[in-house]
Amino acid sequence: MEHVNVIADADRIMVAWRRIMPPQQYRTGARAYARRSDRSFGWFAMESKQAAALATALSADSGGCEAPAGALSLPSELRPFPAAARRRRTVADVAKLLLACVAALQLCYLLATAILIAAYRYVDPPVTVLMAYRKWSYGWRIQPPRPVSFRKVPRYIRSMLISVEDGKFYEHHGIDFEAFQRAQEIDKRVGKPLYGGSTLTMQVARTLFLVPVKSYLRKYLEILTALELEALLPKDRILELYFGYAEWGKGIFGMESAARKWYGRGISALSRDESARLVALLSSPIKYGPETLQRNGILRERYEYLSERFDPQAQAVPSADAQPPPLPPPTPEPGVEAETATEPSAEPPKADAPQAASP
Repeated sequence: MEHVNVIADADRIMVAWRRIMPPQQYRTGARAYARRSDRSFGWFAMESKQAAALATALSADSGGCEAPAGALSLPSELRPFPAAARRRRTVADVAKLLLACVAALQLCYLLATAILIAAYRYVDPPVTVLMAYRKWSYGWRIQPPRPVSFRKVPRYIRSMLISVEDGKFYEHHGIDFEAFQRAQEIDKRVGKPLYGGSTLTMQVARTLFLVPVKSYLRKYLEILTALELEALLPKDRILELYFGYAEWGKGIFGMESAARKWYGRGISALSRDESARLVALLSSPIKYGPETLQRNGILRERYEYLSERFDPQAQAVPSADAQPPPLPPPTPEPGVEAETATEPSAEPPKADAPQAASP
């Protein structure tokens, strides 16, 4: 017991360890020991039973007297790990630490967005991440957003937006796998990753919480946030947030602000042609305006589709031989200029595509 009490002290253990370890291994262990603030023998996670085993080994080999270097042997549980094993343990520990950090960051992001989304059910966001990004990264002057009530948005404008951006908005739960498939098919035909199949919910998630940087990480977070939006907000509120905060020009956010900027009146006073121009503009709102969208093939195709489909005269006198206009190309991914996404629409709209924005 005397040897156990003496050897159990950390400083005494190092003295004993020095007698039986090769110099290089001792110096490595001593440095690790000196770095520990609690002065515990942390190199091999020495526990009380290991200290007792070391004391027993020393007592049995030396009879309590000092022995020459190399004369003592250690139990297997106290022998140093080979260098290769130590390296493997180090790499595994670093990998586990990185995974734990990534999981913790993701959990923090999900908790923060969930709290904000729950609050946005009742209040309008004072600012979005996209607004801050445009202001501080680009130096743009941001006009204060003008959130608009869902009921004040004319029904045909809601239908216009859904028809060109997300025909199944009221059917899916934030993610439309058919839209992903269609986007992949178009990307293969044009040979570039131009389209991402984002739903309206995913676009709202990107506007509120993310930056328009084209990356797999942003897409992954966009999907997670879209699922949160669908779980915590009704569909009409998601659409209301889109009309209130979507980017509609350089420093312009929300359709109400865009209507007042370009036409000097609110969204409820817009004509159908003016509404079609603003909705068509969403594919490239920074470089073009309602009066210059004809210069871009995609914007022109979107405008012509909306004008033909929502023409009140054509709807009043339907023709038996009339065919629905083909769907225009979807909105490109963030960071892709609209003029580079020149793939035309190759498939007609589905027969069950919703005509109205809300049931």
